[in-house]
Amino acid sequence: MDQLKNFADNRLIKGCVYCGGPAETRDHVPSRILLELPYPDNLPVVGCCEHCNQGFSKDEEYVVCLLETVLAGSTEPNEIRRPSVARALRRSPALRARIEAAKRQVDGRIVFDVETDRMKNVMLKLARGHAAFELSQPCREAPDHFWCGPLASMSHQMRQSFDSAHVQQMFGEVGSRGLQRMLVTQMVLRSQTGEASQVGLLLNDWVDVQDGYYRYLAIDDIGGFVIRIVVAEYLACEVAWRIN
Repeated sequence: MDQLKNFADNRLIKGCVYCGGPAETRDHVPSRILLELPYPDNLPVVGCCEHCNQGFSKDEEYVVCLLETVLAGSTEPNEIRRPSVARALRRSPALRARIEAAKRQVDGRIVFDVETDRMKNVMLKLARGHAAFELSQPCREAPDHFWCGPLASMSHQMRQSFDSAHVQQMFGEVGSRGLQRMLVTQMVLRSQTGEASQVGLLLNDWVDVQDGYYRYLAIDDIGGFVIRIVVAEYLACEVAWRIN
């Protein structure tokens, strides 16, 4: 993926982007466990403390293993599409058993009960990382909006809105990577009398980290910050913080 240098005020992001503690180490956003080898070049990294860097690992492993077993409909490692996840399930019989115990049948379909606190912990971590890296905004407080679920659960209209590029109404943080990614385009509008006029638009489009595995959209616009994430083209998430 394209790596952009941040030209925003470096005083905006100090310390660990997750808790505000000392930034003793660096963390990939997204975490590499969500991706497959060979990893993309220039993965985003943010500063974080040692505790946070290690503290999300178990929940991230759970989320990735759950997601791949949902896609496969089975916890059998030989049926998992991602080699790294298959290895993780073989390496951790306890995790495999825990996910297997959450499996049940509903109307002839296999479903898995989700440990929602662990899922939210991981997705919020990712959203905070993207807000810091792309928007130069520390979003450590609780979000004002959080939604996470399968893309397939959305209506057609909701899916179109979620997947669309964002039409920017105002500039975000000057010098931030998010602002540098903006695309300028023009649209031709016609009045009821047939008169045509051109309107300039500023578009904020999705960042594809690894095709089929991870993409995100980071928005800094009127009203606040919004982060949208799609994992494995199956799991979608939207997190928002309002500006007071």
